Order: sequence, then C-alpha cells, then structure tokens
Amino acid sequence: MPEFESVPRNEAINRTTTGKRSQVILEYREYIDRLTNDQAGKITPSIGETKATVRRRLGTAVKQSGKNITIKVVGDDIYFWEERRRGGRPRKNPAA
Repeated sequence: MPEFESVPRNEAINRTTTGKRSQVILEYREYIDRLTNDQAGKITPSIGETKATVRRRLGTAVKQSGKNITIKVVGDDIYFWEERRRGGRPRKNPAA
C-alpha cells in the first residue's frame, strides 16, 4: 500500500518545478518575501530582458506566493507592493 502524506501547496510547487525558469521564479518569490508592510519593491530589467518578461515572472511568483500583490509598470521600472487589508464596518448582507 502506498504511503500518503499531505504537504503545503507551496512546498509541492517548489519541489516539482525544475529547470532555469523555476530558479528564476524562486528568485522573484524571494523579492516578494523580503517586503515589509511599509515597503514596495522596484525591479528594473537588465540588458536582454524586457519589461513584459519581468512582469510575467513577477506575476507567476505572486500567484505561487498566494499574497495579494499589486504590480505597476512605470517607464522601464516595475513596482510592486502588498495590498493592505482594509478594516471597516462589516457588510449588512454578507455574500453566502
């Protein structure tokens, strides 16, 4: 009988992705994890990279991280930050 074990989704993704692309995505995930609540990140594409490539890699890393990150492209720079949860009054009729 096979042995079953439940593992976190992020761990499964990190262990099953291989190759150069996965290493690059892990690097971008580190950028995301380094942010604190009051910080934003800024990435400038290096020579040979396009803004679209960097934006796509960052978007993939955001999806894998499960965080709520906003990404904005301004000129040659890509800015990103974690959205703060807003407090406030609860809805009268919460969605079911």
